[in-house]
Amino acid sequence: MSRQELKAVLAIALLYVIRMLGLFMVLPVLPLLGPEYAGGTPLAIGLALGIYGLSQAILQIPLGLLSDKFGRKPVIYAGLTVFVIGSVVAALATSIEVIILGRLLQGCGAISSSLLALVADVTRTESRTRAMAIVGISIGSSFGISLVLGPLIADAFGLSGVFAVTALAGALGILVLAKVVPTPAVVSYQSNTRLALDKVRGVLLDANLMKTTLGVFMLHYLLMSAFLVFPQVLQQAGFEAAEHYQIYFWLLLATFVLMGPFMWLAEKQGFGRYLMLVMIAAFALSQVMLANVITALLVITVMGLFFMAFNLLEVILPAFVSRIVHAGERGTAMGVYSSCQFLGAFMGGLVGGLLLEMWDISVLVYVNAACCVLWFITALRLNGFEHFASVTFEIEAEDDRPADEVVKALLSLSGVVEVALAEGERVAYLKVDSAIWDEDSLCTV
Repeated sequence: MSRQELKAVLAIALLYVIRMLGLFMVLPVLPLLGPEYAGGTPLAIGLALGIYGLSQAILQIPLGLLSDKFGRKPVIYAGLTVFVIGSVVAALATSIEVIILGRLLQGCGAISSSLLALVADVTRTESRTRAMAIVGISIGSSFGISLVLGPLIADAFGLSGVFAVTALAGALGILVLAKVVPTPAVVSYQSNTRLALDKVRGVLLDANLMKTTLGVFMLHYLLMSAFLVFPQVLQQAGFEAAEHYQIYFWLLLATFVLMGPFMWLAEKQGFGRYLMLVMIAAFALSQVMLANVITALLVITVMGLFFMAFNLLEVILPAFVSRIVHAGERGTAMGVYSSCQFLGAFMGGLVGGLLLEMWDISVLVYVNAACCVLWFITALRLNGFEHFASVTFEIEAEDDRPADEVVKALLSLSGVVEVALAEGERVAYLKVDSAIWDEDSLCTV
């Protein structure tokens, strides 16, 4: 990766961090401070937590398509502006209904797909994997930072202060976009990263992809509903609200350290699916334990188990998508996947808040445990894909062979299962059987 590419990717990663901080900082504090606002019922608070996911799910794909037509930066500018407006609305709120409106507007700034496309525009094919890895690390880090910063800011300035800091962060993002992020000379058609509407039906009919998409829906459903519970059980266990940031910090630090051996195991062929099943079982166990928490130590143990399962599956599930998807359709599959991820966050807040409104925490966590059991049963039938991998092959400029000859030559290589040729990009996307695939064989094409 060149210095110019690295600078651009780091700036885009910073935009991700700014946006994710704004969306997630309220998770550990809104359930505690929401009742102070007019209309702050459990259902309204759950809706305030998850409503951003609804607008994200609806607008993620359309805004990505608009960025193809009108350029990445205009769409990102508009998204960040709406995000700032939503943050200001929530910061000035005196009722939970206005906070819901602010969170809805925050989600309307759905720029994730446009940012990913911008990464593809400002990097070469051979640098793209590392660029996406940097972005992935920034997204994961922002979640942990949010859970620590949110309680700290709320303790000093209240919930309105959290939203005010979010608005300032959004304004900083606009400045970074203007001064640091380069403007691509051309909006490129990256067929493996861009959503194609004509391929959505095929993605929806793929059983393995739909099971994986159900997984990310459940993952974010559980995350959002869990944060309706965690702040309350921490208080019940004797932890003051001002201490919560320390608990989140040490828990997340511990789980990130402990994840190392599990991630190594997930990379081993055939073990990823078993690890996923173990983590789903861990989710179910954590929910049942939450209904029976007695001591502070048990609360910490349950939350640690939950965060371990969440962080591992947040990494494993996208990797499964890249292995399952047909050659050249990754962008379409990830568009559907991301929309279901945000829809899961919305449903977690809505259903979680509704169950707390009608009953109590024990009913919510038992319902979630039952959902985990159904998820586990569905995931048992997810198989036959872990030995596949995706490979990108860049066609040299002087190679003037007809497209069908290039495809035929690539398909003749041992281990190549599918080939999708994007002639305009001079790139071929391959799906290979990694058990017999030899990357050096590309030199013979």
